[in-house]
Amino acid sequence: MGSETNNVNHGDDNDNHHFLNSYDNNKNSSVSSSLLKQNVHNYNCDNDDRCNELAESPSKQPRHQSTKLLTLPTILTIGRVAAVPLIVCTFYMDTWWGTTATTSIFIAAAITDWLDGYLARKMKLGSAFGAFLDPVADKLMVAATLVLLCAKPPEVALFEQFPWLLTIPSIAIIGREITMSAVREWAASQSGNLSEAVAVNNLGKWKTATQMIALTILLAIRDSSLAGPGVLVTSGVTLLYISAWLAVWSLVVYMKKIWKVLLK
Repeated sequence: MGSETNNVNHGDDNDNHHFLNSYDNNKNSSVSSSLLKQNVHNYNCDNDDRCNELAESPSKQPRHQSTKLLTLPTILTIGRVAAVPLIVCTFYMDTWWGTTATTSIFIAAAITDWLDGYLARKMKLGSAFGAFLDPVADKLMVAATLVLLCAKPPEVALFEQFPWLLTIPSIAIIGREITMSAVREWAASQSGNLSEAVAVNNLGKWKTATQMIALTILLAIRDSSLAGPGVLVTSGVTLLYISAWLAVWSLVVYMKKIWKVLLK
């Protein structure tokens, strides 16, 4: 009986011994694995300063998103802003080269106006900063060009006979842009329905398109070789008046939508 008891106790001791050995092995394995991972982590950090920064402060991770401010569409928009002083400088160069440069810069900037929006949608690179800067760049470019043309209109008989011909649509367009900017800023501080009421519509897109074409023609006819054909002059002035009408009409449409929202 005692022998059997001793055998049982011995068997239990063996089982406990095996269990402890197994536990120690697993523990050692876990420690080794942990040490290995730590060594790999340290190696990676030693070879990448950004790893050390993230290890010191994990909250720094979202800061990498700030680089998205300089996406390709945003860079094109910034280029459009930078084109404004170039347009002003070349505009006052009384040479065929100056006229060509002014018109070419304006055309390139107008193309980026379409291209940056297309790339932002196609490549999914839209950003809040880009959405803010894009209309600002458009307004700066258009307003600057209108002021330049009013200050120094193309030397053709039509503008000598009617010096106010460019002034009226220019006032209408610039006045509309200032008013619309103020309205959108006010709407943004109000309810969401008002923000929807002042969202860009097709009238605004047509307005921008006709403006760009009209201003391109009016800049180009400053070259005496192009000013001869009366068709170009008439086309430029006509398109400018059409864009001014679209600008005022789109403002009226926005105001009607806002009024309906306020009456609800």
